[in-house]
Amino acid sequence: MKNILIVIQLLAVLNLQAQLVDTDTLKTVKKLPPVEEEEKVHSPRKATIYSAILPGLGQAYNKKYWKIPIIYIGFGAIGYFIDWNNENYQLFRTGYRHLTDDDPETQDYLKIEAVRRNNYDLNNPTQFNNLKTALSKQQDYYRRNRDLLFISIVGFYGLNIIDASVDAHLFDFDIGDDLTMNWQPSMLNIDNNFIYCVNFRFNF
Repeated sequence: MKNILIVIQLLAVLNLQAQLVDTDTLKTVKKLPPVEEEEKVHSPRKATIYSAILPGLGQAYNKKYWKIPIIYIGFGAIGYFIDWNNENYQLFRTGYRHLTDDDPETQDYLKIEAVRRNNYDLNNPTQFNNLKTALSKQQDYYRRNRDLLFISIVGFYGLNIIDASVDAHLFDFDIGDDLTMNWQPSMLNIDNNFIYCVNFRFNF
């Protein structure tokens, strides 16, 4: 009989402990803090790709909206000068070709203001050669400028990508206002001599 009572008491104690453990576990689960969302990281890779796809898009991703008009003004200015140099190149190229083709009906070189103003005598071999040389040099000059501007527009496109990438790398960089310089008078003891001086302290 005693054995049965001991077994019943043991079972009652174990059951009570199990209930206590379950209750504590439930309480612990309820007290767990909510899972926080992962912090969004600003991606330099995304900024680079965006600017490569569409100039200015990387700057928008970096929230540097003021740079977007500058980028398109730059592209517009380079495009304008490419067109202007190309028009002049075509004008001098056609003029040179018409001057040297021995066809009296083709006289597009007269569309050039400098040629009309100087009133070249084409029957004079010296003036003819001078005009021919001038047209050739101007043609080469405008063609070279146009080609250099094509290279510069590619460089400007690359600069737009580099700018977006650098800005993205520095996006989370802490640039605080705690850049200060403090100064105060002090006294130093050098070889048992007191020297008055000024101490400077920089915070950055």
